[in-house]
Amino acid sequence: MAVPDFQSFMLPIMQLTGDKAEHSLGEVIEKLADEFHLTEDERRELLPSGRQARLDNRVGWAVTYLRKTGLLERTGRGRFRITESGLKVLSQKPSEINMKFLEQFEGFHEFRKRREASENDYEESETEVAENSSQTPDEAIEAAYQRIRANLAQELLERVRKVEPKFFETLVVDLLMAMGYGGSRVDAGQIVGKVGDGGIDGIINEDKLGLDVVYIQAKRWENRNIGGPELREFVGALSGRKANKGVYITTSTFTDDARAYVRDVPQKIVLIDGQQLAQLMIDYEVGVSTAQKYEVKKIDLDYFEGI
Repeated sequence: MAVPDFQSFMLPIMQLTGDKAEHSLGEVIEKLADEFHLTEDERRELLPSGRQARLDNRVGWAVTYLRKTGLLERTGRGRFRITESGLKVLSQKPSEINMKFLEQFEGFHEFRKRREASENDYEESETEVAENSSQTPDEAIEAAYQRIRANLAQELLERVRKVEPKFFETLVVDLLMAMGYGGSRVDAGQIVGKVGDGGIDGIINEDKLGLDVVYIQAKRWENRNIGGPELREFVGALSGRKANKGVYITTSTFTDDARAYVRDVPQKIVLIDGQQLAQLMIDYEVGVSTAQKYEVKKIDLDYFEGI
């Protein structure tokens, strides 16, 4: 099973804290993972940003909403316990606790008003996003970011496929330089796009000192995929030069035969298809610029420690 949505954790959290004892977030996360029979992979599954486990994020937001509503209270750093209001809710033995259930409490409305007041420039607040989906606010933000990035990658790839071959060579140099390859900019520009024989388009330093080199093949294709024959030619060229490292870059894709072939050859061959090329250009800011930047902040608990 997948990690349950954050609202599914609300009632179990209330039941766990019904003993009136103080609980830590980490302890509750582990108990809920056991209760929902989550696998190790599900417990370790990360948000798209890779900065937090999805399970931790969802349980954390469930606790936040219960605390803001007044059913739980914070007792220390990452620690909380049930309130009298929370005990009263438990005594009613609800079958489910979710955002709609929390609407009966004044604390929830006060929390929502404060959020809406601070987000009145947006059509939809984080709270509303969470109420209308199974996503936490963090997940909603990341999902929106991923959609924007996917659209950008598609537009970027379409533009790259239309550039002149010489410009594509420059683009490859710029990307490899941004990734830390090539030594100096002048050296990289001279050795990429200058070979052009035996299935090799260029040679570039693997590091700034030039201790090793990487052989490059770049194909600006749109309607034709790179197959086994093209990879065999490239590997043959590497063998002829006694080279053991190569990168094959294309604006199209690689066939299954091509991918299977490079897995069995002694040389280390990295395949970069059009989608990955676009993602790398975004990551290393080649051909893109920052339109807007948002910072998501959190409380610095160390600052308030001991106050």
